[in-house]
Amino acid sequence: MLSTDASQSSPGQCLRKSRIHDLMSHSIPLGELPPPPPRACFGRDELIETVIRLAENLNPIALIGTGGIGKTSIALAVLHRDPIKQRFGDNRWLIRCDQFPASRAGFLNRLSKVVGAGVENPEDLTPLRRFLSSKETFIVLDNAESILDPQGADGQEIYEVVEELSQLENVCLCITSRITTVPPDCKCLDVPTLSPEAARSTLYRIYDNDEKSDLIDKILEQLDCHPLSITLLATVAHQNRWNNERLVKEWGRHQTGVLQTEHKKSLSVTIELSLASPMFKELGPDARELLGVVAFFPQGIDEKNFDWLFPGVSNRDTVFDKFCILSLTYRINGFVRMLAPLRDYLCPKDPTASTLLRATKELYSARLSVTVGPDAPGFGDTRWIIAEDVNVEHLLNVFTSLNPDSIDIWDTCNGFLGHLYWHKPRHTVLGPKIERLPDDRRWKPRSLLELSQLFGSVGDHMEEKRLLTHALKLWREQVDECWVARTLRQLAEANRILGLCEEGIQQAKESLEIFERLGDTEEHAWCLIDLARLWLDLEQFDTAEDAVTRSINLLEKGQEFPLCRSHRLLGDISRCKKEKERAIYHYEAALAIASTFNWGNQIFWIHHSLARLFFNEDEFEDAHAHIEQAKQHVGDDAYSLGRAMEMQAWIRCRQRRLGDATSGALSAIEVFEKLGAARDLERCRALLREIE
Repeated sequence: MLSTDASQSSPGQCLRKSRIHDLMSHSIPLGELPPPPPRACFGRDELIETVIRLAENLNPIALIGTGGIGKTSIALAVLHRDPIKQRFGDNRWLIRCDQFPASRAGFLNRLSKVVGAGVENPEDLTPLRRFLSSKETFIVLDNAESILDPQGADGQEIYEVVEELSQLENVCLCITSRITTVPPDCKCLDVPTLSPEAARSTLYRIYDNDEKSDLIDKILEQLDCHPLSITLLATVAHQNRWNNERLVKEWGRHQTGVLQTEHKKSLSVTIELSLASPMFKELGPDARELLGVVAFFPQGIDEKNFDWLFPGVSNRDTVFDKFCILSLTYRINGFVRMLAPLRDYLCPKDPTASTLLRATKELYSARLSVTVGPDAPGFGDTRWIIAEDVNVEHLLNVFTSLNPDSIDIWDTCNGFLGHLYWHKPRHTVLGPKIERLPDDRRWKPRSLLELSQLFGSVGDHMEEKRLLTHALKLWREQVDECWVARTLRQLAEANRILGLCEEGIQQAKESLEIFERLGDTEEHAWCLIDLARLWLDLEQFDTAEDAVTRSINLLEKGQEFPLCRSHRLLGDISRCKKEKERAIYHYEAALAIASTFNWGNQIFWIHHSLARLFFNEDEFEDAHAHIEQAKQHVGDDAYSLGRAMEMQAWIRCRQRRLGDATSGALSAIEVFEKLGAARDLERCRALLREIE
């Protein structure tokens, strides 16, 4: 019989036994080795360091984010960082939760095997607790949404086990998940998209193309710097040996449809995985269509609009909450939004086939059909367009392309242009579409008229005049006197600003004759105001004052807006006549009316006029004070902001504060260049020359 005593063993046997014992007790992990770290993890250093700090204190952590955002890469990078290796040694494990049955038994078996506890078929954590508590361990539960989905068959039971695991003193638990239903002690870290620099580094590491391109950067922007989408795009381009030009071309053709590699890795698989979850399916058959509506709108959906936009969707607040819990959407500035790659994939390919989207369009159309103007009822309520202009513009851009012969969609378009004019003056992508309409479409001149007002509101009066001239021709052909007169009014004002006062006077007089014949006293009053402004520019002050006085006599109660404009104009006339006190009286009268109705645009221009008055009197501090008050009412009006900065620059120039003057003039020039405001641009350049 052979002895097992070490003293009876050969020296070689003793050495082997010693090594085996040493390896088993010190260096060989009893469980499974974690996967290797990612080769590169651009732009995640700060987040990785945060996770490491939490892990060193054994705090449970949850990395939350949509599919493909990089949660697993971050977790693996943390697992292999030196502070974590030094702290936990070989007791670092990663469990992929989508690779075993989503049951309590399945989870416990997998946990026992990965950490090397050697316990067969544990019913709960009790038999594993002594093993897990004997040493400090770092456990990553990757893709934990697969087991933590509350609507899953064993979701509650698994959640309880994971919650208990997170509470063990020697265990640092790190969860990566698309859903936010994680144990309450977990420090939840939302994983953001990449910075533009990190996105660029990620792409070119795989794409392997040294030729950088601004067009490629724009594609990264359109992908919202989503890591998986960038990786797939770079892989496809690399595998196909595309140069930059071909990559841009393919993206232009297929958008996210190009994100499909030769090994069948794609964005669609990742997104469909989220849509296949029990929680999403529990939302019912309308959930995907509702998600498609969110995807359709670039800004997402304003949370204040859930009730009126989706009256037929029951439990809509809960449904939108679940979208966020599933990381399909996120909340920002009061909107529920979606990352661009998800938006492109989930957006209805045929918007007219989506019943819910068509219903949403009709609801927006009704909202845009109201009369908008300072003296119209509910004027303040129409300011909703400031927050939703991009959404509405996109909606109209799509549906005017799908049905260009629909008068209803163009009526809605006109309503949108009117809302923009009063609340958020800017250029619009709808402009070229309006101009391409055939002249025989009866609604075209109205659209041209609304579009011209937008150009005028941003200071591009040459373009305004061109559009008005075209609209006037079409109104005359349609023999519509009222609209001919309205167009003549606007054309007269455009010509006044362009310095063509004699031409403007003829147009204003023709408009006046038409409205007198039609018996429209309010429009008659407006024509007198237009004529007065023209005569003022020609320095015919008494004639101008007489016209404004006649306009005031025509106005009735409830017509406060033209009355406000009349007082402001009388202030301008008095300013030009160097009647300072009388000018202040009329400006204050106009300001009292405008303030009563909270007409921000009018308040801005009244303070601007007062600034000019004090500027002309060399009272520069008072002038500056009024410009500061004017700026408080700029809102989203870029042109008004440019005019305020210009006025401020003139004041600083006269005060010999040339540095401030130069800075203000350059800022104003930047605004006017973007808007195409040629006359304002030339005025600011003249100011720069004076400063120099």
